[in-house]
Amino acid sequence: MMYAWWRGDPLPRVPAVEGFHVERTSGGPLHDALSGLDAVEIQTRLDRGHRLFVARLDGSVVAWGWSATREASIGELGITFSIPPGNRYLWDFVTLPVWRGRGFYPLLLRAIMSGEADAEHFWIGHDHENVASARGVLKAGFSPVCAVGLSPTGLRFYPVGRPDRVQALTGLLGGA
Repeated sequence: MMYAWWRGDPLPRVPAVEGFHVERTSGGPLHDALSGLDAVEIQTRLDRGHRLFVARLDGSVVAWGWSATREASIGELGITFSIPPGNRYLWDFVTLPVWRGRGFYPLLLRAIMSGEADAEHFWIGHDHENVASARGVLKAGFSPVCAVGLSPTGLRFYPVGRPDRVQALTGLLGGA
């Protein structure tokens, strides 16, 4: 499922959490805290124009995620696509297990949405069975646009959202 949030769209209230903050980082020694990613992978992503955002609670890393600025890939669909100026594709979000269920994912998404001031359109997706991700994306203010799948002839779009968002998404992914 793919979702969109465009600057100016309404945002539901998301309760603040004392001691929670998000920072955009250039990696560095942080890689030890990002389970599953080594310093080389982090640097490769940064070199490709991806931006790393790390959420902390009272200094402890609780979650992170990436904002693609130039190109992105959706491995499950086997596609790579260009990100036009003014757009961001949000991907590879992780909340550490001990911190899950506390609402940090929507707070992290909202911080990225407000922190990426040069972007007007934000896109994010999740696997169909990832119900927790769907809840967090919706709580952050995103709206469903399309289910996307593979057919023998390529990508298949199953619209569920506003026609302008569907058209923009199919244009974004259809050129992959």
